[in-house]
Parts: sequence; structure tokens; C-alpha cells
Amino acid sequence: MSCDHLICAQCARPVVEGRCPVCRAGREKLHGRGPGGLPPALIVAILIGALFFSLALRHFVLG
Repeated sequence: MSCDHLICAQCARPVVEGRCPVCRAGREKLHGRGPGGLPPALIVAILIGALFFSLALRHFVLG
């Protein structure tokens, strides 16, 4: 779903413009921001990096 054609019930403006707090909250919800406002792709990249770091650490420590 996109917010291009949605109209805010509070300010009667397009949600995509984000003119009021209700618009901005709705836009963030529709665009799928994860915890803390981080995009899901960034969260996945951080998890993959942590996995590779732990595997490398295990390889070098345990020999």
C-alpha cells in the first residue's frame, strides 16, 4: 500500500506531504520502518555483519 492517494482525517491534506503529526505517523507506518526508525534492510545487514563477525571470532579463537 502507498500513501500517495491517502487523505489525512485531521488536516485533510495528502498523507504523503506529512504536514501534521498524524500524517507523519501514518506515513512512517506505511513505509515499514522497523524498531527505532531503522529500515528493515539495515537491520538485516547489521545481523549478517554480526553473524560473520562471530564466525570469524570463533575461527580465530578456537583455531
